[in-house]
Amino acid sequence: MKILIDIGHPGHVHYFKNLITELTKDGHEFLIVARDRDVIIRLLEKLNLPYINRGKGSNSKIGKLLYMLKADLQILRVAMKFKPDLFLSFSTPYAAQVSSMLGKPHIALTDTEHEDGILSKFTYPFTEAILTPKSYLNDLGEKHIKFNNVIEGLYLHKDYFEPDPDIKKILGLEKNEEYVVIRFVSWNAHHDVGHAGLDNKAKSDLIKVLEPRFKIFISSEGDLPNEFVPYKIDISPEKMHDVLAEASLFIGESATMASESALLGTQAVYINSLPLMGYLAFEQEAGLLRHFESSNGVVSYVAQIAENNNVKDEAKEKSRMMQQDFISPTKFLNWFISSYPSSMETLINDPNYESRFR
Repeated sequence: MKILIDIGHPGHVHYFKNLITELTKDGHEFLIVARDRDVIIRLLEKLNLPYINRGKGSNSKIGKLLYMLKADLQILRVAMKFKPDLFLSFSTPYAAQVSSMLGKPHIALTDTEHEDGILSKFTYPFTEAILTPKSYLNDLGEKHIKFNNVIEGLYLHKDYFEPDPDIKKILGLEKNEEYVVIRFVSWNAHHDVGHAGLDNKAKSDLIKVLEPRFKIFISSEGDLPNEFVPYKIDISPEKMHDVLAEASLFIGESATMASESALLGTQAVYINSLPLMGYLAFEQEAGLLRHFESSNGVVSYVAQIAENNNVKDEAKEKSRMMQQDFISPTKFLNWFISSYPSSMETLINDPNYESRFR
């Protein structure tokens, strides 16, 4: 089978990398089309995954629509040469629309409920199957298939990821030295318009509260103000999951990194005015994540955590309990794609069939 995958975010590389490896071993062929974004390109090249660059995109509404036309035409041209049997993406409109033009199925993954409004216009109508975590809050109709894990399980499941035991050494830390990861986002995504996270005062206050006990590493999508530059983490993007796994605490505006932290046994504090998505609500119920809609209350809450000497061990146990019934989403997706479209009928008739992929 020939499969075209569209990549629009660094996370998408992680979502599909293990699947590509497994299906390639089984004789399937892939064509990756990727947005021109520095981290995406570096990850693909680091993983030795060939790709076709579809350009940088745009942050304005009109620019996004114009880019959609451009990307559709570009993907259409390469797809007509590659002749894929199936399209796969994290609900990108480009893969969905081109698949429809060519009369081929598009399988979409998503875990972001507040994007359903725009996806219902540009992606879902051109999609045959929509796969989400079981915790997904919205009902997407007869195309909707739920699986028992979170999206981040595609690359952080124990069968595929083992944290680097030397990560503290790589970070220049002593073996018993504790550290915290803080993440700022750029707020340029279409679903981020009108929303915000930490204000500058809260960012500064967090440093003051944490620094007496922890080494602080800041990861940021945009340029950092001068006062935060000394804390900027300097590490290859593919090592960030190793960093999160060993951290005592994660604080940030990124939903993905908050969820990754929860899976890896690291307590997460997530600050974002967007409504809490289903998978994050699930992780909050498990005691691994605390959501704040603004900076209000964040510093005092983090101060309490900083006084807990067992915060890391407690988070590891909560994560273990949360995941005890999870399936391996990569194995599940491998079967679903390899057996499609009969796999769709199987799951409609027997939703518990997924339990075979633990």
